[in-house]
Amino acid sequence: MQGSLVVVLVVEDDQLIRDMVADALGDGGFEAEVAVSGEDAVTLLQSDQAKYRAIITDINLFGKLDGWQVGHRARELNPDIPVIYMTGAAADQWSANGVPNSILLNKPFAPAQVVAAVAQLLNTGAPPA
Repeated sequence: MQGSLVVVLVVEDDQLIRDMVADALGDGGFEAEVAVSGEDAVTLLQSDQAKYRAIITDINLFGKLDGWQVGHRARELNPDIPVIYMTGAAADQWSANGVPNSILLNKPFAPAQVVAAVAQLLNTGAPPA
C-alpha cells in the first residue's frame, strides 16, 4: 500500500506551518515529507527524483537557498513537477522568480487551499472543480 500515496515534499522552516501543511495533505489523501531548508529539499529531490509528485515551498527559508531557487532546482530535476509557493511577503516577486505553471499561496491560508492547489496542479488536464 505504501507506494500508492502521492508524496508531496513540503519545504518550510516554521514548524507550525510545516505541521499544518503536512496535516492538511494527509487529510487530503496525500503523503507529506518535510524538509526544513532549501538545501535539505534539493538533497531529497536529487536522491529520489521519481518519489515526489509535487513540491510546496516557503519562499523565505533558512540557509542559502530560497524557495524560488528550490522551485527552479526541482524543475531542473523533473520538468513536470508541480510547484506551489507559500509566502507572507514575496507575492510581488512571483511573476519574476516563480517557475511557469506554479501556484502561489499567500499566508495565512486555509489548510484546504493547500490540498486544492496540489490537486489542481496534479490534474492540470482536468477542468477546474
